[in-house]
Amino acid sequence: MKKIFLLLTISIFAALLVACGNGGSEEAVTDDSEESEETAENAENEETEEAGGTISIAASPAPHAEILEEAATVLEEEGIELDISIVNDYTTPNRLLADEEVDANYFQHTPYLETEKESHDYDITSAGNVHIEPMAVYSQDYDSLEDLPDGSTILVSNNPAEEGRFLSFFVDAGLVEIEDGIDIEDATFDDITSNEKNFEFDNQTAPELLVSMYENNEAPAVIINSNFALDGGLSPTEDSIVVEDGNSPYANLVAVRTGDEEREDIQKLMEVLQGEEIKQFIEENYEGAVIPTE
Repeated sequence: MKKIFLLLTISIFAALLVACGNGGSEEAVTDDSEESEETAENAENEETEEAGGTISIAASPAPHAEILEEAATVLEEEGIELDISIVNDYTTPNRLLADEEVDANYFQHTPYLETEKESHDYDITSAGNVHIEPMAVYSQDYDSLEDLPDGSTILVSNNPAEEGRFLSFFVDAGLVEIEDGIDIEDATFDDITSNEKNFEFDNQTAPELLVSMYENNEAPAVIINSNFALDGGLSPTEDSIVVEDGNSPYANLVAVRTGDEEREDIQKLMEVLQGEEIKQFIEENYEGAVIPTE
């Protein structure tokens, strides 16, 4: 009996040890499983944050902000939200970008960007072109550049990067000549060598004020950027006396801080802005007043 009792005691003790051991193993397996699930969940969250998140972007009201609003509906499906700040001047957006108050801006073309970088030592760059806004000349009283009387004042914006662009209308019409060897994109008013009708180019006005000056008939002719014209209810193709064609080198771009053009969300933004949906939106809504880049 003693031997039997001893054997039973040993068996029960062994069973208890096995049971305790199994319990510990189950607990360890459970802990490991929970840690694995947590790690996978964290990785998934990090991946989502990397691919998605919010892009803050400063833009002119029209057409830039309108195009961005359309792009936002597409980007939302990718988990990317656009936080659009409307800025109605040409100096604030690059400062906001350089000061890291926004992630990007959308309002300018390459010549202006290069001028701003040189003037302010901004470390910003283009993430890609989106559209062209053909600039146009408007007049209340005359139907063509040739009809403008001798000595006419031509109101233009105070943007020095676009002086060659303003002059191109008159050079193409044979009314003004510039110094040989200077590309029209780089030309300034100082490069004029012939101006037979003695046109005076008045560049003292902020671009956002030119629409009201045209409406008030303050000069025989006013050259207006299409974004301000559209915002003021003017159609560059219908209301102007001459408009740039689609070969203009002044494509509007999205600018970011240098290096951020490699960000996944910025690349996705550009993919959408340069995609077929946005091209179709531009063509259908602006009827030639805004032209998508190729």
